[in-house]
Amino acid sequence: MVLNWIWISFFAIAFLMALGSTIFEGNLQVWGDIMNASFDQAAFAFEISLGLTGVLTLWLGIMKIGEKAGVIEFFGRLISPFFSRLFPGIPKGHPAMGAIFMNISANMLGLDNAATPMGLKAMQEMQSLNKQKDTATDAMIMFLVLNSSGLCLIPISIMMYRAQGGAANPTDIFIPILLATAIATLVGLTALCLKQHIRMDRVIWSWLGGIAFTVGIITYLFTRLPQEKVEIYSTFGANFILFCVIICFLATGIRKRIRVYDIFIEGAKEGFKTAVLIIPYLVAILVGIGMFRASGALDAFTGWVGSLVNTLGFDSQWVGALPTMLMKPLSGSGSCAMMLDVMKANGADAFVSKLAAIVRGSTDTTFYILAVYFGSVGVSKTRYAAGYALLADITGAVAAIAIAYIFF
Repeated sequence: MVLNWIWISFFAIAFLMALGSTIFEGNLQVWGDIMNASFDQAAFAFEISLGLTGVLTLWLGIMKIGEKAGVIEFFGRLISPFFSRLFPGIPKGHPAMGAIFMNISANMLGLDNAATPMGLKAMQEMQSLNKQKDTATDAMIMFLVLNSSGLCLIPISIMMYRAQGGAANPTDIFIPILLATAIATLVGLTALCLKQHIRMDRVIWSWLGGIAFTVGIITYLFTRLPQEKVEIYSTFGANFILFCVIICFLATGIRKRIRVYDIFIEGAKEGFKTAVLIIPYLVAILVGIGMFRASGALDAFTGWVGSLVNTLGFDSQWVGALPTMLMKPLSGSGSCAMMLDVMKANGADAFVSKLAAIVRGSTDTTFYILAVYFGSVGVSKTRYAAGYALLADITGAVAAIAIAYIFF
């Protein structure tokens, strides 16, 4: 229901903004801009789905091998003490547990292309347990909030963008992003545990403590590396681990004497079907976002906030990164474009450019995740998923601002 009204509001606000622009400013071009944005975004949605087809085909094929070989079940048992408490509706040993673990692990390594197919697989497994097929279960909502909070230990792409933008130290935002995304995840997870009446026992606190400890260790290790080595080693580590997972799946499949090639083809066919299935959901959300942005509503809001902050006498440097903050839950490519635009206008080493990069890495793209993941299994009633995912987004943005002022 929340997602339904948010989607409608994109169109309503865009129409009112365009109407006001025409009446008070005589701007007739805005209507063409809005409609062109709708066409461009619809085409872009199809391009995204087309681009995902190959990745989905590959990784759902690999996941099918891992499932048949028992590796996914092994991962499920490995994290069962923690996940059985976060996802009480999923039976122990169910394939959904392993798929969830693989998805979250890929997200933590910054491997978005691998994480999405694994996440879609997890949603399919959870949907098999769902008695009301059009309504999100508590487990699905927990999974979506964990995804949208976007705990990422290695923000590879952002460091590469900063390097391309001419930053003196492209990796100087590594630790700030790590801290901001950890805070967003812990707040989102804790709030949802309270909502779903999940008891925060010793096991959950131990795992959360383990996450905090891991973040601390990574922070310590990477602060001791020369700046030019951080990106090299983080990229190597993420891709090395990912390739080891593939080899592990194949080797286990061979040891179990299953026909790995045939199993891969079986899973790959599911990937193609899934890519086609998500097209309508992507078109719906991206067109709404595109029209909202083209109407000038986003620029108007950021301008108003900047004026308000200056009037109140507070430092307003952070307002320049506000478009990135607002676009982040709506569109990954849009927030990336906003970040790059800030870097281009102010220089990669400006405070606002570093803040935009931290915001970009603090959480994931909420509405894209909701559209793709729920759409892949035909869930239309998302209940309170959007609200708690946005809580994580807001937390990540606020944490990013505070951390940027502390570090820079």
